[in-house]
Amino acid sequence: MASPVINSADLSPPIETVSWNADTVGTLPMPEAEAPTSSSVLNSCKIPKPPRLPSKIVTRNKHPKWPPESSFAPKETKDMWDKLFKDANGADLCIFTDDKSCIFAHSSVLSIASPVLGYCIGQSKIRHGMKYIQIPGLPHDAVRVFIRFLYSSCYEEEELKNYALHLLLLSHCCSVPQLKRVCICYLEQDFLTTENVIDTLLLARKCDAPRLVLICVRMVVQNFKSVSSTEGWKLMKRIYPDIEQELVESVVEADSKKQERQRKIEEKKVYTQLYEAMEALLHICKDGCRTIGPRDKMLKGNQIACNFPACKGLEALVRHFSSCKTRVPGGCGHCKRMWQLLELHSRMCNEPDSCKVPLCRHFKEKIQQQCKKDETKWKLLVNKVIAAKNGSSLFSSR
Repeated sequence: MASPVINSADLSPPIETVSWNADTVGTLPMPEAEAPTSSSVLNSCKIPKPPRLPSKIVTRNKHPKWPPESSFAPKETKDMWDKLFKDANGADLCIFTDDKSCIFAHSSVLSIASPVLGYCIGQSKIRHGMKYIQIPGLPHDAVRVFIRFLYSSCYEEEELKNYALHLLLLSHCCSVPQLKRVCICYLEQDFLTTENVIDTLLLARKCDAPRLVLICVRMVVQNFKSVSSTEGWKLMKRIYPDIEQELVESVVEADSKKQERQRKIEEKKVYTQLYEAMEALLHICKDGCRTIGPRDKMLKGNQIACNFPACKGLEALVRHFSSCKTRVPGGCGHCKRMWQLLELHSRMCNEPDSCKVPLCRHFKEKIQQQCKKDETKWKLLVNKVIAAKNGSSLFSSR
């Protein structure tokens, strides 16, 4: 008689699971304590002191390399189940793999460990007192590691390294969440390379591992040039063109976001420089700096370097502005820049009557004559310059 064959598509019978709802537990109605009827009862009660608060537990590794053990069975118990699998005493099930070799096991143990395998074993026929099933398409050693895990939750790291993808597929198809968590954790941390990331991504999508999918997509985006030249990418492009299109769109989106971030960084840098220029302009016109400043200030040309980073460049611009023959706006590029700085200052200045910056009041009066379009542009510029220093106003503290 032919032995029943286990296909990954057939290993999905409906399985009911019971989940523990934390929200329901947190909202359970608690009985209210009765209030004492008199103060004498309250005084006579000896209320014990509350226990000390638990000390904060500090862990060195916030994200452990391997998932925490969910089983607290002692080592002797695991060794006993491991020995039962290796010795196969009393085995009543034979599992065939692709190389026609057989793995002996106990049908009752596998049925308890995996409801899906239990369903398949129940559908198999008995021959000479033995039940026979077949798990095709996977290496013999990978199936053996899987069956051993069902017995004792034990595995060798080298075996996991060699058969991580096969074990992920088996654990998903046979509904073994403990092994699935172990495989996903290993694949996320130690397995991915540019050569196997596409294979891992396709399997993770099939096995409902969203975090692993996200990590694979991120790796593809970061190493798109090398990944797109692998055989896995070429095969995926031919068989799954929709997935290939999704990955290309992710790469384009990531590149657009990177350019947008770079543009905002450069934009903020410009606004920060304008803010520093406003500080330096007020510093020169109010306090004076080395060889330039108001007439009523005694300047010291040999003083220590100025604390305003934009002061040196602005000093040269002010000297040029004071001696330029074509000072009219539009006639000289340097003078035009100076006119713009003076107007920007006047729009940010809250004390035009006592301000010592040249033409401050003049630009205040000119603002009233500007068109609405220009006024909107200047207001937007002022807001961005102020926001470049976390919204702190330039003149509020002066």
